[in-house]
Amino acid sequence: MKMHRLLAEAASAIAKSVFREHRVLDHALAEAFEENPKWGKRDRSFIAETVFEVARWRRVLAFLADSEETTALCAAQWVRMGFELPEWWAYKGATPADMVTREDEVAAQPRAVRESIPDWLDALGEAELGPAWDAELAALNQRAAVFLRVNTLKATREEIIAWLAAANIAADVVAGLPDALVLAPGKSLPKAMRLDGRVEIQDAGSQMIAPLLDPQPGERIIDACSGAGGKSLHLAALMGNTGRVFGMDVDAKKLVELERRAKRAAATCVKSKPITAAVAADFAEVADRLLIDAPCSGLGTLKRQPDLKWRLKPAQLERLRGIQADLLDKYPAMLKPGGRLVYATCSILPSENRAAVDGLLAKGGFTLLEERPVSPAASGFDGFYAAALVKK
Repeated sequence: MKMHRLLAEAASAIAKSVFREHRVLDHALAEAFEENPKWGKRDRSFIAETVFEVARWRRVLAFLADSEETTALCAAQWVRMGFELPEWWAYKGATPADMVTREDEVAAQPRAVRESIPDWLDALGEAELGPAWDAELAALNQRAAVFLRVNTLKATREEIIAWLAAANIAADVVAGLPDALVLAPGKSLPKAMRLDGRVEIQDAGSQMIAPLLDPQPGERIIDACSGAGGKSLHLAALMGNTGRVFGMDVDAKKLVELERRAKRAAATCVKSKPITAAVAADFAEVADRLLIDAPCSGLGTLKRQPDLKWRLKPAQLERLRGIQADLLDKYPAMLKPGGRLVYATCSILPSENRAAVDGLLAKGGFTLLEERPVSPAASGFDGFYAAALVKK
């Protein structure tokens, strides 16, 4: 297979910006696609696959290419993808033939190289998860499937399956999740369908969080770290759009997006609320149920954000643990006595999960009802953690 020079250079430039400028891969790709509307579906697919796989397998590719330069990493990835390296692609590193030969030596490399992860993060994963780390890490290096959540305020799952089939998009139900669908490998959702309001792109693991709150019609629920509101919209659907869901966040842009999504989804019970220093006092004992989907390392989402492992630093992880403890110290004041709290993260590290919950339990005032860890290795989903507690 032959490559187009313009596309190869674009892919390499994006990968370089991700590694050197610590840009978020998704954002860098979206910006490049917006700036180059003439790129067709095949062009965008080539660039996206190159950049995602270079980020995912950075250390393996560096071993194959005998170089850490982005141009060499891309060369090794293209050899893996079955392309012939053209004469115009200049890089310093192993020849394509040597790259192919070195594939047999990858299995003998240390795990951090073999699974392409920073040394410190590999050591941390082993320290926290023990023997389970190998399987979780291997699962997090798999390509992510596309999961949808059917918005039951607008359609049934059967109606959505038919709607997708009419657009030649095959989708299967997900066992144990009544509103979830998974697209066939390689399939994606066109923009018009993404913005339709009948479905939301939401990982299956994430879809387990809102039901753990056991939301009831007519209740007041606070989603205290709502972001752009995926779980707020799920709560609205579970409540039949009655009562009130307050989606709160410190980021005003995310709340604007939440309002836009809620309008598309016909989730009229969702109301956005900026977080201020006084929010816990202003909403004291208002909520029947409280979701704290805390800022976290995001390590459970590496299969769809492989660049994250290169951006994350130990000091940042320590700071996040402090934020998690602070949220669990202050925000439960918004919950009524007898109300249910769900603490959730998209991390697989016990130090961000059960350790944070134990910190709250140690103060008294709460009883643990249920824990729900979601293992990427066991489920094939992103990694999540959720714990449901009741306020005494």
